[in-house]
Amino acid sequence: AGSKGARFAPGLKLPVWAAIVDKGNRPDAEAYSAFDGTNLGMRLRRARASRLFVGGLATDYCVLATVRDALDLGFKVCVLQDAIRAVDLHEGDGAEAVREMQRLGARMVTLDDLDWSDPAP
Repeated sequence: AGSKGARFAPGLKLPVWAAIVDKGNRPDAEAYSAFDGTNLGMRLRRARASRLFVGGLATDYCVLATVRDALDLGFKVCVLQDAIRAVDLHEGDGAEAVREMQRLGARMVTLDDLDWSDPAP
């Protein structure tokens, strides 16, 4: 947290309505899911969100954990295939994580699949 490596990529373009959730910033606790130790679930419920778009690092750890938790909380989940990347500690871990997310009910999409003219998908 707070390091150069934790900054967003210079070319990243976020919609004006995007909310940023910080996680994993406690050295004494792991936080793979975006719901771990955050108020994300409450914020999403308050905003009456029903569908989430998930991207990030790493497919086989944090993305998978976040998708699992979101689905368990009853959200519909779209995983942004072109906005994820796996660690692949063991070859194929990322592909297996994608299969698991699909098996659980997540929909795989690309940024090109989305209509960005809609202010709040």
